[in-house]
Amino acid sequence: MDTKLLFHDAAGFQAPMLAVFAVDIAIGKDAEPLLAPLTTSDAVTNAAAKVLASGEFKGTLGETLLLHAPNGLKAERLLIVGLGKAKDLSVDEVRKGAGVAVRAAKPLGVREVAIAFPEDHALSDEHLDSLPCTLMSRALVEGAELAEMDWDTYRSDRKDRSIRTLSVIANEAEKSSRDEIQVGFDEGLVVAAAQNFTRSLVNEPGNVLTPTELGKRAAAMCAEVGLKCEVHSTKKLHELKMGAFWAVAQGSEEPPALIVMTYEPQLGKGQVAATNAPVFGLVGKGITFDTGGISIKPADGMEKMKYDMAGAGAMIGAMRAIAQLKPKVKVIGVVCSAENMPDGKAFKPGDVVTAMSGKTIEVVNTDAEGRLVLADGLHFAKTLGCTHLINAATLTGACVVALGILNAGLFTNDESTWEKFQEATKISGEKFWRLPCTEDYKDQIKSQIADMMNTGKNRWGGAISAAMFLKEFVGETPWVHLDIAGCAWNDESKPWVANGPSGIGVRSILEWVRSYSA
Repeated sequence: MDTKLLFHDAAGFQAPMLAVFAVDIAIGKDAEPLLAPLTTSDAVTNAAAKVLASGEFKGTLGETLLLHAPNGLKAERLLIVGLGKAKDLSVDEVRKGAGVAVRAAKPLGVREVAIAFPEDHALSDEHLDSLPCTLMSRALVEGAELAEMDWDTYRSDRKDRSIRTLSVIANEAEKSSRDEIQVGFDEGLVVAAAQNFTRSLVNEPGNVLTPTELGKRAAAMCAEVGLKCEVHSTKKLHELKMGAFWAVAQGSEEPPALIVMTYEPQLGKGQVAATNAPVFGLVGKGITFDTGGISIKPADGMEKMKYDMAGAGAMIGAMRAIAQLKPKVKVIGVVCSAENMPDGKAFKPGDVVTAMSGKTIEVVNTDAEGRLVLADGLHFAKTLGCTHLINAATLTGACVVALGILNAGLFTNDESTWEKFQEATKISGEKFWRLPCTEDYKDQIKSQIADMMNTGKNRWGGAISAAMFLKEFVGETPWVHLDIAGCAWNDESKPWVANGPSGIGVRSILEWVRSYSA
């Protein structure tokens, strides 16, 4: 999709379809909806006024109303997109609204879409607080770019419903506002491309995206954006004594891949990096297919286990965006990728393996393999000098039981790190819910024969048991663990996005890293 920003009068812009956002400005719990478009264009407001006053359109988030041959506009169609209550408006509603506009155009055969930039100052302060132009512009572009993707990749009867041109139409504001809108627009393109890159990886079937292929695609991406990349396999795992990672990999004919991506911040002439500067480690679980191993999964739904590398995908996508947005902090991405297969050489329940850190692990269930590869990945990141760690993984079904599919799980050992991440989600719009991993849960993973078990003593608090296991390998290093099992794949389409891979984590991880940039 060719996405461009134009400073132009929306009413005078010629397009097959112009989308404009509307919000409900009614105040009070029982008040009837009172709709107002987010535009200062009198012509656009007048074109929509009659239908907005009719009560036919309520303005709820994702609701649309299409007007043909709108009076006073050069556009052939006017699409009104609801963003919900004005008092609840955030950048995420703008992101979703842009997605709605793009998704609505596809079945109509419209290939050129214009979206009027939302001017929240069109409303009075009593209705909503003003949102920064930069964030609104970025969110709009992200929503539109994410919505354009469909995931019927291998269908021979696949129909081309792509939007060829998207024009974001902003009024000719003063230069400072124009500059802010342009900055947000440019960032939005970068972030959306990174998230879509992640989604394209997660969408691939396991027979295509093997660990070796994931390494090749990560390396190609790094070469494209200027990151250093190293891809290692079996020999390196043995050299590093990654016994936990290798235990998972050993049952597959496909060799594992240890992917290391490095971003070095650009320093000005004469500048020297501070000796105490933070280094961020982004560690992703990259199980390209998970059968459960000897503790094999039920057949029902196992085909979805191609997305068990979504955590790795999030880290690869985040590294892509980091390389292009250039925060002033060093970042190292570590991906531990393997297949978990039931073979004569596969690890077994009852085995004891030794992790890279030297800690011993009793394997109780081979389907708790993600935490094993992450154990070695997190420790390895520390040996590379990382002072702050974050990992992402489709780790536990228990987290899905606890939180459903609306929030991903979050665990941390450091309050200030958690606060930074929480602030990042206000920009990213992604939803995470913090769960505990305090020391009183440690008994859950105690083993009689080894330092720890790879599962809890019982089924209760399974997501916490997994987090407690990972915590053993980060020590005192500030750390965030994201359990994205319930949110990495959208089983149902939404008005703003197709069903399929979500790419969750990319935006939040990026913003978390950027929050430390001087």
